[in-house]
Formats: sequence, structure tokens, C-alpha cells
Amino acid sequence: MKEDSDSYFSIKNIWKIAYPIILGSLAQDIITVVDTAFIGRLGEIELGGAAIGSVFYLAIVMIGWGFGLGVQILVARRFGENNIPAINKVIFHSFFILLMLALSVFAIIRIFDIKIFSSIIKSAAISEESLKYINIRVFGIFAAFMNINFRAFYIGTSNTKIISYTTALMALINIGLDYLLIFGIGGFPEMGIQGAALASVIAEYCALLYFIVSAIKSKKNTPYKLLKLQRPDWHFAKGIFSVATPTMIQNFISLSAWFFFFLMVEKMGETPLAISNIIRSIYIVVLIPIMGFSSATNTLVSYAIGNKTKKDIWPIIKRTLALTIGCVACLVLIALVFPKQIIGSYTSIKSIANATLPVFYVIMLASFTLAFGFVLFQAVSGTGNTKTALLIEVIVLCGYLLGIMLTTTSNAPSIILVWSMEFCYGIGLGTLSLLYLKYGKWHLKEI
Repeated sequence: MKEDSDSYFSIKNIWKIAYPIILGSLAQDIITVVDTAFIGRLGEIELGGAAIGSVFYLAIVMIGWGFGLGVQILVARRFGENNIPAINKVIFHSFFILLMLALSVFAIIRIFDIKIFSSIIKSAAISEESLKYINIRVFGIFAAFMNINFRAFYIGTSNTKIISYTTALMALINIGLDYLLIFGIGGFPEMGIQGAALASVIAEYCALLYFIVSAIKSKKNTPYKLLKLQRPDWHFAKGIFSVATPTMIQNFISLSAWFFFFLMVEKMGETPLAISNIIRSIYIVVLIPIMGFSSATNTLVSYAIGNKTKKDIWPIIKRTLALTIGCVACLVLIALVFPKQIIGSYTSIKSIANATLPVFYVIMLASFTLAFGFVLFQAVSGTGNTKTALLIEVIVLCGYLLGIMLTTTSNAPSIILVWSMEFCYGIGLGTLSLLYLKYGKWHLKEI
């Protein structure tokens, strides 16, 4: 199962691991783009409500996503060691843990959702729309958490093609149901923002079904015995928690910062919030290659340590960073050729489109700093030093959120200046990660 390290860490193989993740992310982000484009036709209030509702949901999902990142690190390390039984044990226990997390999150949201939104959102109309969205969207949390664990397994074992298949399926189902349920086409009920939420929930469960069928049918998965029941080992589960809990907290606070961002922007008014929802939708498309290559970096660094080839870690980082910046540059160049057409696909309100354009240029430039920051940060996580990664994230986010507070509460708040804080986040994350990789004692970490 092992390969020569020179070929395994080549640019060709980095791309081989990353591109299915990128395709999968593309399909996932198409869902967000289409949701935003459809809901944008309903009105400014609905667009703002969907923005806050979807970011809140993503912040909750990041609890599972962060735990899955820890699982991915462990799987990649055992894959590097060629320890197949240990991979099976990690996946079994993480399924159980994620199910418990999903149940807890679901219960908390269902009990406190009205109090949460009514107390933090200034506009009663936007609060109402956000609640409509989240009350349906939360039912997808179980499928989302289980899908995260499957993703962790496939990325950790460098078998990433299935991720692109599942997310493509999810995107197709979600887009089709969006059209039918938001506007009430072909005899379906006209559900508005709730239709977008229901479409996403159904799509997530379809993706889970595909993962389960593949786990049963695929011969590649036979050695791993993914769905085989075994006796729980609580000491082993504690070991998973020690690696995964910091990444779980880190991802949660990272997306919570986005939620805080939108809450602060909402206090600026409904128009800045609508602009920010459009920008977020565009921004995440540009971030697709960044997330794909960052995830590959995480896996390859952990594999290299498990394979006793730590000398390859810096070449991995340099090659992945070059590929990431190259892909981002291509997307940015295309976007800069058609800025008005891209923004116009989200809204037909000319005043909003015109106000969005300057922010569009800001995030195009900021995406390069995110490429620098995310790749180096995921390299830190890949070493297994997840507590250090959490500390780096907390330090950077404190500065980022302080900047958001100052720019949104100034005497003359500017949405352009608010979004400029993305530069601070990317540069800060990359700089601290680089310093740790150069001078930290990550090579002594055992997981």
C-alpha cells in the first residue's frame, strides 16, 4: 500500500489527492451559490435571513467537521504506518462519537433556537426568516456528521474520488429541489426560504446513502471493514478525542467568527447584509482550491510523519502552496473579466449590485492571503499538534474579530473596510503557522 516517497509527494500525486476534494467542494459550494441566487430573487429580507441561518448552521456543522479533521489526521498517520486494523478502529469509534455529538447539537438548537435568534438579531423580519431556515435545516445534522466521517476516511487514505461523486450527487439533487420547492414549480408547494433548507436536508441524506452503498460494494474498502461493528474501547476513544477535540473547537470558533461577522454586518443595515451574503457566496467559490489543497497538505504531512519521511514535509508545503496560488490566480483572473455579470446573477437590484462591486475586488485580492494562511495552517494540523493549531487560530481570530468590531461600529462604517479584514486573517494565520513550522518542536509529537 505504501509508495516511494518521491512519487507519493510529487506535484502529480498532490494534484491526484486534491482534485477530487476540489471537485467535491465545487459541487458543495454550487449548492450555496444556487441557494443564494434563488433566494436573492425572493427579496432583501429573505437573502439576509438565509445568510445568517446558513452561516449559523455551518458554524454548528464545523463541530463535526473539526472532529472529522482530527480523524483524518489519525487515519493518514495509520495509513502511513500501513496499520489497517487501527484505521478500522478509528472510523468505528468516530462514527459513534459523531452520532452523539449530532444528537446533542440537534437537541440544543431545537430547544433554544427562538431565544438565540431573537436576542442577537436586530431586525425582527430577518430573525423570523433565519428561524424558518434553521428549523428545517437542522434535521440534516445527522447526515452531515456521518458524511464528515466518511470524508475523513477517504481523504486520510488518499482515496478521494468518491468525495467528488457524492457531492456532485448532492449538488444535483439540491439544485433541482431548490427550483421546485422555493418557487413551487410542477405541483410542489411554494416554500420560499424553507424550500431551500429542505432541499439541502434531502440532498445530505442522499449523499449519506451513496457513502453507505459504496462502503458495502467497493472492493477497495474491503480491507478496512468500515461498517463492521465491534466492542467500544473507551480508552481508544479518549485517544481520538485528544487529537480531534482541539480541531473540533478550532473549526467551530472559526465558523462562529463568520456568524459573528454577519451579526455585526446586520447591525449596519439590511443592504450591507445582502451585499455580504452575495460576497460570501462568491468568496467560497474562490476558496475551493484553497480548501482542497489545504486538506491534501494535512493528509500528506501526517502520512510523511507516519512513513518516517519528515524530510519531505517542506517540499510538500512548497509544492502544494505553488499549486494553490496558481489555481486561485486562474479563478481570480476569470472573475475579474466578468465582475458585473457574476454579481448580476445574484441580484437584479441595481443599487445592491453597484455597492457589491468594490467589495468583490477586495475579496479577489484577499483570496491570495487565504491560500498562504490555510496551506501552512493545515500543515501544522497535519503534524498532529492540534492544540498548537487551536492556539494559532484563537490568536488570529481575536485580532480579526476586534477589527470587525471596530470597522462595523465606527462613526462611518464601510462594508469595504469590513471585508478588508480578510487580509489580516490570512496573513496572520500564515505567519504564525510558518513560525511554528520553522521553530516549533512539532517533530517530537506522537499520536
